[in-house]
This record gives sequence, C-alpha cells and structure tokens, in this order.
Amino acid sequence: MEKMGMDSYCYLCYLNRNIEIARTLGDEATATAFAKRLMALYLSAPENATSPWFGPHVADLFYEFYGITEEERYREEKQASNAFVLQRLDAIREAITTAEDPVYAGLQWAILGNYIDFSALRGEVSFRTLEAMMQQASQLQVDKENYRQLCRELETGHRLLYLCDNAGEIGMDRLFAEAIAEKYPHLEITVCVRGGAALNDATREDAAAVGMPFPVIDNGTRIAGTQIELLGEEAKQALEEADVILAKGQANVETMLGCGYNVYYAFLVKCQRFIDLFGKEKFTPMLFRERSDQ
Repeated sequence: MEKMGMDSYCYLCYLNRNIEIARTLGDEATATAFAKRLMALYLSAPENATSPWFGPHVADLFYEFYGITEEERYREEKQASNAFVLQRLDAIREAITTAEDPVYAGLQWAILGNYIDFSALRGEVSFRTLEAMMQQASQLQVDKENYRQLCRELETGHRLLYLCDNAGEIGMDRLFAEAIAEKYPHLEITVCVRGGAALNDATREDAAAVGMPFPVIDNGTRIAGTQIELLGEEAKQALEEADVILAKGQANVETMLGCGYNVYYAFLVKCQRFIDLFGKEKFTPMLFRERSDQ
C-alpha cells in the first residue's frame, strides 16, 4: 500500500477541527488570523505531508496566538485517561489472563483502548461509553489470519518494538505486552512513546504513570505517529533491529504505511479517510500487516 498523504477530506477535517478549537480560546479576529496562518501552513507543507506531520507546527501556532502549550491543552484528558485505566487495571488483567488465549484477549483490549483519542474523536470520547465498550471487549473480532501470522512471528522473532499511541490506552498496551511476554519469554520487548507533548498521545510520563515494566524509548519528536525520516537515533535503531513491530493507532498507519518494515497495525477505524480506505464501519477493530513477503 502507498503512503498516506493528506487528501481533501483530511485537509477539511483538520482545518475545521483546529479552527473550532481556536474559536473557543479567543475572539473572532484572532481565530480568523489563526485560520489564515493554518491555511498558509498547508500551502507550504511538503508534498504528501501526513496529518501527524502537521501536529507540532499547529501546536506552535496555538502557542503563538493563544499562549497555550500542547501539554496544557490535553493535560486533564491525559490524567483522567490514565486514572480511568489504572482503576480498572487489575480487572482487565484478570480478563486477559483467564481467557482461553490471553494474547488474543490482550490484543482485543489494546485495540479497544484506541478509542481514547481526544483528537480524532474530538467531542465524542466518553468514559461512560468506554465503560460500556469494555463489557464487550471479548467480542471484538480481529482478523484471525493476521493474528496467527503475528503469533508465528512472535514465536520465531527475537525483538518486538511496540509503538504506543494514546495516554490511558497505554495501560491496556502494557497488559497486552505482558501477555505477549508471558507466552513468548524469549522476546525482547521495547515500548516506544512520543518524544514530547503531541495531542493526548502517550509520553514517557504516561508510561511511568501506568507502570510500564518494559524498556521505554521515545520517537524523538512531537509528532503523533512514527515519521521515520524524523525519528531520533534511538528509535531509528530500535526500528531497524526489530523483528516484529506492533504499531497502535491511525497516526502510525498514516506515517508508516508503505515503509517496508515488518509492521502489524492495530487500531479502531475512527474517521472517514479510514472508513473509505478499508471499507469498514466506524469503530471497526483492525489488525493488518505491512508486508506480505513471508
């Protein structure tokens, strides 16, 4: 599959989303000036720039116009998300470890956690809805052939790089990674988070908050994804050395699709671009593989 540059739907969605935020932060004149600068950013962007690529640049615009940092914008949502999952961590772990296939159950919960996205699902995320979704976690249907192939590669591989997505969700990622480590104790598991504040995405601070027991690195950027050409050296090395890469969330699809690495993408379909790309309904759980050479 080809890389996912922004299409007309993405531009319209991104423009509307950020202008709506701007209008809540100040007067109409400031919001209009902000909108003009945002459109100028679109025009000056590299060809096939991804939605996550724009993230740090837009965050800088918000700070320039409104004096608010990305960390400040999403602090409450991130703290609430981590707290929500931590309060339920033991119950979720029991559901995973007592399942017939704990690795598959861990995958179901990890994908379910991808709902905690205050950017793509702006205004839609509800912990009450998430609570209801959790009651149906064992019923999530994930592509079984891709899952079996993933398990075969976890069995024969030596290094797994787990690319996380959102705060809160990272608690469920922890439990999935623990289930993998229990079944495949030979695997070296490394967890990668964002290198700085990027929407409500997980950082080292969030990994620590949920007690992540595996080595944690970061991508060296404030990009909400894995923009390979902009990765820090530690993340680049981990990517090169990994036998299997598990990439959570739509942003990792947007930034990595077509990269050629052995990536398994796991996420919920959350926007029209992905609905059209995969022909799936909103909130469909997805697991698919980057390569088909093995």
